Amino acid sequence: MTDADISALRLSCHSLLPGHRQPSPAESFAAMAQWCETNQIKHDTYGEGALVQQFEQKIADLLGMPAALFCMTGTMTQVTALRLACAERGSQLVALHPSSHILKHERSNFQLLDHFQAVQLGDPFRPWTLADLQSFAEPIAAVQYELPMREIGGQLPGWDELSAIKAHCREKNIHLHMDGARLWEAMSGFGHSLADIARGFDSVYVSFYKGIGGMGGAMLLGSAEFIAKAKVWMHRQGGNMFRRTPYVVAAAMQFEQRLAAMPDYYARTLWLYECLKAYPQLTPNPAAPQSNMLHLYLPVSKEKATEARNAVARDHGIWLFGNAVNTALPDQCMLEWYVGDQLLAMPDAEVVHALDLLVAAIARQTV
Repeated sequence: MTDADISALRLSCHSLLPGHRQPSPAESFAAMAQWCETNQIKHDTYGEGALVQQFEQKIADLLGMPAALFCMTGTMTQVTALRLACAERGSQLVALHPSSHILKHERSNFQLLDHFQAVQLGDPFRPWTLADLQSFAEPIAAVQYELPMREIGGQLPGWDELSAIKAHCREKNIHLHMDGARLWEAMSGFGHSLADIARGFDSVYVSFYKGIGGMGGAMLLGSAEFIAKAKVWMHRQGGNMFRRTPYVVAAAMQFEQRLAAMPDYYARTLWLYECLKAYPQLTPNPAAPQSNMLHLYLPVSKEKATEARNAVARDHGIWLFGNAVNTALPDQCMLEWYVGDQLLAMPDAEVVHALDLLVAAIARQTV
């Protein structure tokens, strides 16, 4: 099947398990227009204007950070932050977990654009620890912590472990940067406020198109001096868009609603894990939920899992998951579930029915 065929099949389904409902462009733009009219929104000019500055201040206050800058992409934002940290400390070394988005999904931008040199930190399948960081003999300028860690199922470090890491970085003058692309989802898993989580980090990146459901955009937070330097570097790299208004509006108009729903998404994830106990063929990672996302391991290849997904979609109108990927073991694959509006609104019996269909479809693939 082509990508267009898969998209059409997904759109034909009446029920979708993962993520949030995706409104059509017409629905999105109509809601944005109404919100702009209600709140008398005026365009920004190259990021200057009440809308942008007020949203930046709102997020800075929420995270307890001194300053913030609305940026167009996380890919540009994170390497810029780490580049600045290296320049301030006179070392090119940045420690990254093997699952870091920078290493896995950004086409070696940090290296080819001469931002910094990366060294890998910790076990690929576990959150990294203070002991991992202390094992480096070289002077590390900066280290990144992703909260939660998407590539390993949304895992989080223990709260005491994270607190010890913050203290160590402060003592050793190591810039501690947070990849908070899904920071909003970490609140319930940690049981702490956003400000508590962010406290002790020198810089934080957050995203507005994942859990918040915006059209795009990110934010970098840190000291006023650090953010002023980042603003210059964003301009140098082509990130100084003439209008940020559409992206800020798409995030701001639903920000409180999405944030308020995060505890409900987490509670639904806890419920889902209880359901999964009845399906030994399906193995979740982590073993117990740490945020409102998880990886699910299936006893078939990704090709067979995809065939099973498509069959259920065609025959029952239920979209089970997006992409499956092969794992290190033969005849095994993994898929990701983000527990959002769709699973929250789906009746319990329908979720159980979907799990039954998934297991039955997988069984047919193993005959």
